[in-house]
Amino acid sequence: MKFPPVIAAALATSLVLAGAAAAQTAPPLEINYGYPTVDHVNIYVAQDLGLFEKAGLKPKFFTFQSGAPLIAALKSESLDVATAGLGLAFAIGQGIPLKFVLWNSNDATGEALVVDKDSPIKSYVDIVKAKKIGAASGTCAQVALYLMAQKVGVDYAKLDVVNIPAPLLRNAFLSKSIDAGIAWAPYSITLDQEGFHAVNWDPDYTPLGGVCPRITAVRSAFLAAHPEVGAKLVEIDAAAAAAITKNPKLAVDAVDKRLGLTEDVARASIARVYDKRPTYAQQIDPASPYSLTAKDGGLAKSLFLATQALYATRSIPEPIALSKIQDSIDPSFVAAFAEKSKR
Repeated sequence: MKFPPVIAAALATSLVLAGAAAAQTAPPLEINYGYPTVDHVNIYVAQDLGLFEKAGLKPKFFTFQSGAPLIAALKSESLDVATAGLGLAFAIGQGIPLKFVLWNSNDATGEALVVDKDSPIKSYVDIVKAKKIGAASGTCAQVALYLMAQKVGVDYAKLDVVNIPAPLLRNAFLSKSIDAGIAWAPYSITLDQEGFHAVNWDPDYTPLGGVCPRITAVRSAFLAAHPEVGAKLVEIDAAAAAAITKNPKLAVDAVDKRLGLTEDVARASIARVYDKRPTYAQQIDPASPYSLTAKDGGLAKSLFLATQALYATRSIPEPIALSKIQDSIDPSFVAAFAEKSKR
């Protein structure tokens, strides 16, 4: 999220002052915050700059290698806040009451169809030429492959799909276990830089510019008890974005420290995913593909399409009703921040 320098400074200063004032009147609110181990740029920068504490929060962070244990932690109410992808849709499908308060990034922009170095596959329209395709079950990778097959008129069931997550695709390519795969960032970028070929990115073959949203959710009961948390999370996100606009190296260093990437891969991943993330204006625009306010479009439609694809591929036992997704989206905090930032 890029801001003009004056606005960036104002946002960051506003958050710091608001946090300082809150600290004088009340003890910091403890929150348990969980997320999978991926490139959460703004969260990492906010941690490094102490922005949660400046906003009057006392966070304890938990990282998860996959969505399943994160969902279990939400179900047991061990987590109050989570930033993740489709796992949060699975959570509401399992009856866990959540409110989606912020669209962090469109991870589809960093997910790609990657093929072996000598592959005859030159674009996604050649997907039928693949002998074995690596795509992790129950993830955006599987959704993307299903939608790709739909677009080119291929029966997904006739593709030979191997359940391999993106971090393991490199070894699978080297062992000739697969000749194509769907990889999310930063692995898509690492593979491409190593000589494998990212022939297309998700927006080339999926609707809405991609159906792989990364969102921040708060447990409904926790948010009801602490309604200020929704506003603080948006303000922290904005303050981190403002700091990165002023000093882009903050993002590179934060990602590198957590994920151990080379600087080239970190920069490329940030440019492809973070720099293209939805603006706050887009998130409250009912006509935007990134809308939190549209009942039949935006985030609601994106999650619905993704979960329908996962049901069709038998990755989830039953479809998730659109109404359940709609009821879990709360655009009020982004809307309030966008209105405040106009003044």
